[in-house]
Amino acid sequence: MSDEPQPKKPRPGWASHEPQAADTPDDSRDDTRTDAAGLPRSNESDGEADGHGEPGPASAKTGASATAGASAKKAAREERRAALKARRTGWRRLVPTWRMVLGAFLVTALLVVGGFLLGYTLVQIPAANAAATQQANVYLYADGTVIARDGEVNRENVTLSQISEDAQHAVLAAEDRDFYTESAVDPLAMVRGAWNTLTGKGKQSGSTITQQYVKNYYLRQEQTVTRKVKEFFIAIKLDRNQSKDEILEGYLNTSFFGRGAYGIQAAAHAYYDMDASELDAGRAAYLAALVNAPSQYDVVAHPGNRAFVEKRWNYVLDGMVDEGWLDPAERARLTFPVPKRTTLSTSMSGQRGYIVNIVKQHLTDNKIVDEASLDAGGYRITTTLQKSKQDAFVESVDDNLMDRLDPKNRKVDTYVRAGGASIEPKTGKVVAMYNGIDYVKQYTPNATRRDFQVGSSFKPFVFTAAVENGSRTQDGRRITPGTHYDGTSERPVQGWPGPRYAPENEDHEDYGDITVSEATDKSVNAVYAQMAVDVGPDKVRKTAVDLGLSPDTPDLDGAGPSIALGVANASVLDMTQAYATLANHGKHTPYTLVEKVTQNGRDIALPERHTRRAVSREAADTTTSVLKGVVEKGTATAAQTSGRPAAGKTGTAEEDTAAWFAGYTPDLATVVAVMGQDPVTAGHKSLYGAMGLPRVNGGGAPAEIWGQYTRDALEGEPVSSFSLRLQPGADESQPPAPDSSGGPSSSGDVSAPATDAPDDEDTDSGTPDDDGGSTGDDGSESEGENSTGGTTTGSPTGDTGDSGGTGTGTGGGDTTGGGTTDDGGSNRDELPGPGGLSGALDGRRWD
Repeated sequence: MSDEPQPKKPRPGWASHEPQAADTPDDSRDDTRTDAAGLPRSNESDGEADGHGEPGPASAKTGASATAGASAKKAAREERRAALKARRTGWRRLVPTWRMVLGAFLVTALLVVGGFLLGYTLVQIPAANAAATQQANVYLYADGTVIARDGEVNRENVTLSQISEDAQHAVLAAEDRDFYTESAVDPLAMVRGAWNTLTGKGKQSGSTITQQYVKNYYLRQEQTVTRKVKEFFIAIKLDRNQSKDEILEGYLNTSFFGRGAYGIQAAAHAYYDMDASELDAGRAAYLAALVNAPSQYDVVAHPGNRAFVEKRWNYVLDGMVDEGWLDPAERARLTFPVPKRTTLSTSMSGQRGYIVNIVKQHLTDNKIVDEASLDAGGYRITTTLQKSKQDAFVESVDDNLMDRLDPKNRKVDTYVRAGGASIEPKTGKVVAMYNGIDYVKQYTPNATRRDFQVGSSFKPFVFTAAVENGSRTQDGRRITPGTHYDGTSERPVQGWPGPRYAPENEDHEDYGDITVSEATDKSVNAVYAQMAVDVGPDKVRKTAVDLGLSPDTPDLDGAGPSIALGVANASVLDMTQAYATLANHGKHTPYTLVEKVTQNGRDIALPERHTRRAVSREAADTTTSVLKGVVEKGTATAAQTSGRPAAGKTGTAEEDTAAWFAGYTPDLATVVAVMGQDPVTAGHKSLYGAMGLPRVNGGGAPAEIWGQYTRDALEGEPVSSFSLRLQPGADESQPPAPDSSGGPSSSGDVSAPATDAPDDEDTDSGTPDDDGGSTGDDGSESEGENSTGGTTTGSPTGDTGDSGGTGTGTGGGDTTGGGTTDDGGSNRDELPGPGGLSGALDGRRWD
């Protein structure tokens, strides 16, 4: 062991107190740090120590060298840092370094990609919003003219092929010229649109047609970030699922064009009263311009904006030329197409509301379209109604009835209602209807209601049933136009097993022996009540149903002899159908109101309609021959204003609550009724004093309306004469009954039939008719084609009078109980004023 003193091991926390170089940075002292034991960490890496664990000379030298190197590096770093700080003074300190830019870019890219993937995954194509799927049902006249549109939204979807190419190109030129080549979204356009909006250059969305379609069809119109995000992602997905044509079609059907019109089809009608398929370049460009600002660009509503609108219109046309969609020469010829100031109203006012509801009922009753589907909309319904005839009907009612009313000075005039219907006999098509003055003022459709008695307009069905069934009088004489009956007023009906029934004639007039033709001309109640018993009330009912009355007609069953006087409450439309069958020589074709139905371009199947033989031709034609006399010299001479051969019958309901005229030419069957109804209570009211006349009768306003309407409706069409095949012996007079039932006779002469057959009438018996059958002596056809489709129900009882003096089975005039029926003056059908049937239930007429 050396005598040299050995270095002592440093105590924990010991540090050298030797002075440091003045130019050595303080930080350099930190490069050689000590561990928890106070030893330099550099010694740990040397791994050299003497046996006593103390560093040897080599280790000490190495540690010092490392400490010095580290200090030098740190000093260099600090020097560079200081130099950078010296250069990045002022504004330079705000500029990010390239490391910062790169980092921010990477982070942003990750966020964008992640957000896109997340949005694309989460946002799904939703179901269409309710407003976008709502459509109007469009009701059209037979010629395609619009009658009305119903539904909360005025929209009619059409296929792209139903939109003119000019209209398609105009919208593309206005909204998205690169639609067929671009993607579903255009981020640059969105940014540009946002910038233009912010800088005051106008509110612009920058959306493509696909995005606008998504907004219209799947979303709502609110301007929110959430909606724009959804629109973005749905548009991308939609572009992958649908073709460009499908998207354009959807866009054109959902865009709003102003005037309440959604979709280009509704817009074409709202502004130009035409279909979208008919739009030319000029009109199409105007409609395309409207999409940008529908309300402000309506130059009719805002004439002051026309300059801006024309500028936009020119922009659209120039775009069409630039894209090669429009010839420059044609472009140069175009002038601004000012839209119509007013187009055809599509509201429910006037006759439109009635027509819509009646056609709806027809569609559902015939199971063509169910009610729920109709409510959803989208149907295009072409009716059989002809606009010219419809207008003629309205005009005739106004001229002959409504213009003659003075509701301010005559309270009874406030009760007046009118109903009418017109049918082509050969086709069964309803060509015109009149239901009331205005649907928004009087809701009940007068052409289809079944609550007014038809009066003596029912009598022809009794005679038709007599001929059809070969019926005979109580004394065995065959019933023909020349058959004599006792026309004594209040004559008890013979052969009726029920209670005594003795109906009154008009003004209690006694006619004595009178032919059926004369009794029809004068509407003699006593004759027809007896004839109903001779035929059988059940057979009369069956014939009426076979001809066209509904089996559910109120008061048609169980009426007994009074069935002949029109106690049944048939509708005007039903009566028109029955008379049309007579006009069609006994062939019945169910009436129809619908010509064609489509939904979104797809045809809806219509039920087959079959013509059937309701009664023999001889029965129908013989009835026609008798009804010609009513127009020529009976109660309906006012109908001669039609200027055509005509046949018909007047009728009046109980206490003049309704007056009827039912008539036909070979080409058109029409029934008109004037009714009395309290506008407050809806109760039936007598029309005594209406229009300033003592009474309203079938030969008055109803026949006058019929005459003018028929003349105007058939104007320009050839005049047709009746071609009739009468029952054998129809033109022969029969002697009166050898045993009269009493009562004075108005004439002792034996009268010939009241009508003369025209030159072209065929009155031979046993001649084959147009169905290939032949007729026998009783006027029925041998081929067994008679009387199909009817169901006989009920039996005559004659004791069904109501309490209060109303009801069926009570007879007297055209109605039952407490009232009378007549046509007034020389044209009156039945009994005079109120109370004419009072006593119909008392002992004078009933046992």
